[in-house]
Amino acid sequence: MLLVTGASGHLGSLIHAGLFARGMSPLAGSRSPAPYGDSGRAMDFDDPAGPDLAGVRVLVLVSAGYGEDDVVIARHGRVIAAAERYGVEHVVYTSLAGGGDHLAFALAHRWTERRLQESALGWTILRNGIYAELFGQLAAPVGGVVAAPFGTGGLAAVTRQDLADAAVRVAHDPTVHRGRVYELTGPVALTAAALAEALEVPYRPVSLGAQRRALDDLNLLPFQPAMLMSIYSATAAGFLAGGHADLAGLLGRPPRDAMPVALAAARLSS
Repeated sequence: MLLVTGASGHLGSLIHAGLFARGMSPLAGSRSPAPYGDSGRAMDFDDPAGPDLAGVRVLVLVSAGYGEDDVVIARHGRVIAAAERYGVEHVVYTSLAGGGDHLAFALAHRWTERRLQESALGWTILRNGIYAELFGQLAAPVGGVVAAPFGTGGLAAVTRQDLADAAVRVAHDPTVHRGRVYELTGPVALTAAALAEALEVPYRPVSLGAQRRALDDLNLLPFQPAMLMSIYSATAAGFLAGGHADLAGLLGRPPRDAMPVALAAARLSS
């Protein structure tokens, strides 16, 4: 039996749908499993008892990264402990690209990777790059101008669908990918300047300080500004521009062009 956590989320839903399309009948782990009928399983990572993984052979663990580090680490720790307790054979974990070590949300991912690698479980780590959809949202024009503080830096963004397709490939035959760490970033580094040009608006990047002050007015959760600011600063400093061949290798085809996806997200957000 195969189970996908976070099946109601953006990435998890795409992975679940992709596996279903392959005729695998995956279980959908979610806080609200009712829409999935008999294939849904209630799953609350904040439950101290841990999730019910009875009968699960392959677990696709979609990161529950929406929280402070200690919260995310506790959630992932409960899932992995449950996987050990219920005899899960293989865990496919959606982590963060290696170039993302400078990002404010990297620590919980690296902790989870280490926890898996030190366990007796079979595992595959998918180090996902920053979504093209998110890049478009962060670089969306405000008042007819792209003003995000990306500088001249590029970001090897990747479409969420490609990351889902890669996870489906691995979960379909996990033994082939046992003990592997894949760097799943796009082959081309997108820039805010190129996005602005495609949108036919000027690019006038502001300082990081000005952007932080702007975020203060958005009513974000306490941990969110640091996460977003780290994406701006790491991109501007050139740490997220490197592409890898792992994604194309897993997909068996070239990755999708990330720019149209980023543009669509920017238009929706502006």
